[in-house]
Amino acid sequence: MPVHKPRVAVWKFASCDGCQLTMLDCEDALLAIADKVEIANFREASSAVVEGPYDLSLVEGSVTTPEDVRRVKEVRAESRVLVTIGACATAGGIQALRNFADVDEYRRLVYAQPQYIETLATSTPIADHVPVDFELRGCPISKAQLLEVISAYLTNRAPNVPNESVCIECKRRGNVCVLVAHGTPCLGPVTQAGCGAICPAFHRGCYGCFGPQGSPNVPSMLKELGELGMAPLPMYRVFRTFNAMAPAFRSAADSAVSEEDAP
Repeated sequence: MPVHKPRVAVWKFASCDGCQLTMLDCEDALLAIADKVEIANFREASSAVVEGPYDLSLVEGSVTTPEDVRRVKEVRAESRVLVTIGACATAGGIQALRNFADVDEYRRLVYAQPQYIETLATSTPIADHVPVDFELRGCPISKAQLLEVISAYLTNRAPNVPNESVCIECKRRGNVCVLVAHGTPCLGPVTQAGCGAICPAFHRGCYGCFGPQGSPNVPSMLKELGELGMAPLPMYRVFRTFNAMAPAFRSAADSAVSEEDAP
């Protein structure tokens, strides 16, 4: 009797495909996993589609249209485990900046025939619409963390993904702290690890690509940025990027400027 291989599906919603490309970039490591699973749906890699149910679904992208709302519920119903990957799926992504503006005005400026574009006023994470079993942060995600999450769920164990700050990664790499030593604004103290502290390694401040870490001290971060000479509006903007809708970063932006002064 043939052995049933776990069925894995990868789904795209509103996103740039960067997290799916990260998965393909795993190359040899991905081939080792692919031999042990059935890739049932992965449009970035193959046009072949196998119907569900699925043992593991990886979902990239945010919900931005009525069709997305319907489709994500179908994906959830067909999936034993659903993991969201990337800032778009976990926090609405950069496109969530529409949530703080007039989406009809955006639509008018971007599209020649805006009346044919059906969209929602917001860009929201997948977890706002269906239960999610695990969120993998990043813009894009970490290859190592992705492989850890896939292998964890295929072997029925909890993923071992750290919830510490980027500062810990800086210590491991032996980086000189750009914030303390050079006075460079850096979101490392409040940002979740996973990128390998790439920006500080090249003497640049962390931009918060992986979203807030488990217990971010946002008031202290705002105070430190202010002492470095950062004005309220730039402080507002550094938190309104890849993870603008993540609660801790949204709170930080709201605390930096009043609603009347926000751009």
